[in-house]
Order: sequence, then C-alpha cells, then structure tokens
Amino acid sequence: MELRLNVGQYSEQGPRSENQDAMRLVTPGPALALCKGHLIGLADGVSQCADGGLAARSTLQALAMDYYATPQTWPVAQALDRLLIAQNHWLRANGGGQPLLTTLSALVLRGRRFTLAHVGDCRVYRYSGGALARLSIDHTWEQPGMQHVLKRALGLDQHLMVDYQEGDLQEGEVFVLLSDGVWSVLEDAAIRATLGEQSDPQAAATTLVRAALLAGGQDNATAVVVRIETLGQISLGDSLLQLGDRPLPPPLKPGQCFEGWRVQSMLAQSQASVLYRVLDAQHQPWLLKTLTARQGDAPDAQQHLLLEEWFMRRVAGRYFPELHPLPQRQHHYYVMRHYPGRTLAQWFDEVGPLPMAQWQDIASRLLRAVGMLHRRNILHRDIKPENLLWGDDGELRMLDFGLAHCPGLSAPATGTVPGTPSFIAPEAYAGAPPDARQDLYAVGVTLYFLLTGHYPHGEIEAFQRPRFGEAIDPGRYRPDLAPWLQAILLRGVAVKPEQRFETAEQWLLAMDQGELAEIAPRRQPLLEREPLKVWQAVAAASLLINLVLAWWLLH
Repeated sequence: MELRLNVGQYSEQGPRSENQDAMRLVTPGPALALCKGHLIGLADGVSQCADGGLAARSTLQALAMDYYATPQTWPVAQALDRLLIAQNHWLRANGGGQPLLTTLSALVLRGRRFTLAHVGDCRVYRYSGGALARLSIDHTWEQPGMQHVLKRALGLDQHLMVDYQEGDLQEGEVFVLLSDGVWSVLEDAAIRATLGEQSDPQAAATTLVRAALLAGGQDNATAVVVRIETLGQISLGDSLLQLGDRPLPPPLKPGQCFEGWRVQSMLAQSQASVLYRVLDAQHQPWLLKTLTARQGDAPDAQQHLLLEEWFMRRVAGRYFPELHPLPQRQHHYYVMRHYPGRTLAQWFDEVGPLPMAQWQDIASRLLRAVGMLHRRNILHRDIKPENLLWGDDGELRMLDFGLAHCPGLSAPATGTVPGTPSFIAPEAYAGAPPDARQDLYAVGVTLYFLLTGHYPHGEIEAFQRPRFGEAIDPGRYRPDLAPWLQAILLRGVAVKPEQRFETAEQWLLAMDQGELAEIAPRRQPLLEREPLKVWQAVAAASLLINLVLAWWLLH
C-alpha cells in the first residue's frame, strides 16, 4: 500500500505589489516516495530584504531539486538540515551586500511518518476529529511592537537553527501550512471552522486565503492543505518486500542457463542462502546470491535479501562489490561482480600475523571504507576478516551486507544480537541500539586480530554471556608495535563507547598524526634512561622519611 495524499494550495498577493510567498509540492515516483517521501513546502520572503521573493523561491527550488539527490539512507531530518544550512550560506552570500531572507516550513510525508522542518513565522497546523493543533512555533520577538520582527530566518544569521519535529500519520487527518498573511488575520477558531466545513483540500485552501483578505489582510496570503487519504508502508523493508514479490530460482546446476546467466558452480551454501558463480554473455564472472529453498517462504529472509541488495546499491564505490542492474530479473536474487582474491581470514591462515607495513595499509583502507559506509547512514554490523576481501587487483572490499542496518529506515533490531560474538561491542550485548561506534569496535577487533592472532578480550563463543575487562595490550604479542599504535588499538577496542573513536575519519587522523609524531625520536622516561639513579633517589627519600618519623615518635 502506498501513501496517498489530497493536496490543495492557493496564494494571492493581496494589496502588495508583489507576491513574495512561494509554495512547492513534489510528488516523486514510487521508488523515491518509499524512501524519501512527498515534500510540501511554504516559504514567505521577507519584504524588507533585498529580494524576499527570490529568497523564498530559490529556497524551495533548492529543496525540491536537492532533497531527492541526497543519499536514500539518510534520515529525513538529516537530509533537510544539510540542505538548509547550505541554502542559508547561499542566501547570505548572494544578496549583493544586503540580506536575502525567507521563512520556511517544509513537511515531508513518508510511509506512516511525517517530518517537519520549520524556521520563521509561517504556521503549520494539524486537524483531526474536529480538533486543531499547532505544530510550529513563531520565531518572532515577544516585546510589544516587535511581534512581527523575526529572530530566526534563512539568511539572517551565519548559524542557522531549524526546528524539527517527527510523528506518526493518521488516515484522514489534515495538515495546514499558512503564511502570516492568513493566520495573523484569522483566529484559530475560524481556521478550524473552515476545515470542518470544507472537506475538499483545494476548496479549504482557497477559502482560507480569501477569508483572510476579506477580513482586511494587508500581506501576501498563502495556504496549503494536505489530507492523508491512505497510509503507506510501515517500514522500508515491508515496501521492498512488496516490490520484490518474485519466486526463488530453482536449484541451479553447472552448465545450466538461467535468465541469461551460465552457471559454473555453487561456491557456498548456508542455512539461509546459496551463492553461485555465473558468467554473463561476455563470459565475465559474477556471483549470484539467493535464498535456500527452506528459507523461500520466510518473509524475514526475503526481506533481508532485498535490504542487502538495496544497501549495496547505495554504497557503490571502490571498497564495495559492483552489483549488476538486472533489468529483466524474474526471480528473487541479486548478482554482484566476482573479484579473484582471498579474504583477510584466508590470508591470515596462510601467513599468520600480518607484517606491519601491510597491516597499516589494510587499516587505512578499512577505515576509509567504513567511513564511506557511515556517511551514507549504513551500519555493517558484521565486520570481521571473513567479510573483507583482498582482491588480486590490490583493492580491499567489504562483503556480506546481510546484517546491515540503516537507523531510521530499517526495522528496530529484536531478539538475538546480530553479528559474530568476538566482534560484537560490549554495549550491544546489553541491548544498546546499533550505532557507528559498534562498527568501529569490530574494526578494532579485526585489526587487533590481524596484527596479533589474538582477541583483545579473549575469544567469545555464541553460547557465552561475556564479561568485559580491560583489553590486553597488543604490545604483549607484538613487541615491534610502536607505542602510539598500541594506544590507538586499545582505544578502538575500549569497553566504554565514549572512550572509542567517534568516527572512522577521527581514527584515520589519529593514525596520520601518530606516524608524524613517530618520526622524531621518542624521549625516554628518566626511569628508562637512568634506572640506577632513580632507585638510589627513591631509597634515599625512603630513608629520610623513616628518620623523620623516628624523630617525631621519640619527641
């Protein structure tokens, strides 16, 4: 089921010479509507500035064009905030020495949720069951005579502050966006009465504007009325499941042709999935992943495979496998390019703990990959040597997005803690929701293991209820490890999340700074430089203290 809206919008310039209000409705295609939603915006340009109409129109234009270009894995509020901060800078820089100012109320309706971004003095109301509730706050001064003077607006200050509000949608309810040319003239009772009398959103919007002008309104007047006809899907996963309602492929055999692919062999099979090596029409190797027959009727398994593909398509880059577009797919599977190489687990089995130069190269690549993933608001949740491929082309790639999670899009995690026990962060065992620092903890354990062959807190089995103490210093296993690298690794696997790195970029910076610092000779502590003198001084101080105590007792 898709979210369906009925929208009415109407605007008049009133007695003003120019209408500096602007409104915008964006109804995207089904795929974008599922992940980004419908965008409704109202902006009221400030007439005292250089060109309020330009400020209002350009702001809505920027939102309409750029919001749907932001990563589909970003939460709505995050995407709006990034765009509005950029637009605020543009307005301040393009006023020709004078400010370009506008207010803004932007409403995003997606699935069964709404997100409101608001700055200035337009108003947003919610009408349901005969009750009218105001969602927005007027950002104006409260002193007498200054009630219409804005204290917050786009273009007004260098640092933009936007109010954000989120909530659940209800079928049949109505959202109303009004410029101050309407609400400053009409009382809330009149607005409520109009909405009660006019069931058609377009008629309601027109009536509100004309009523404001007939009541003596002296400003531009604009109204946007949105009624929720039907609610959309509960979650992105449910929506993808509906879009991907296809049968599983039959069991595939070597030499068989299937939807344009020639099967070479089955590479791997688990309880949930099966992986085949296939060739395309140009004889290029690919990997086809689908579910096992026993998982084919399990909605959760189908949803996870669809989400895995969806996430991987949104992290395209050098650190991730390329996915085939599959325009003619008729069954439930996806195909990714096959890269010759070996996983870091296989590499470790062959050579043991990695040489320092290779380890540092891998650490840098892995942190860059995780940083790219997190900037797209995706958490991997199963980072370990088995899921990191070192290709024969010299590239490191992250594999297996079966447990990936996108805060704000994925369904909340329930039941068992996902991941491999020894790489799961301590707070996850305690029920903490997934976050970036848990991925970074897994990075720390991975790098610690590749360097030492041991786990910082010992190996953890699936049946254990682990208890975490201080991590073992990696220098115990690798005497050649520089002190600054020991400190970085211990910070990466710290038990308390607040003691770890906040981002992969912060970790990378620490490694770069540590390498530069190591160029200069490390100054040895006095105990290392002159141990005999230190202990002689300690003994002398102890003797002196004993003599003083003895004198004090005798006297």
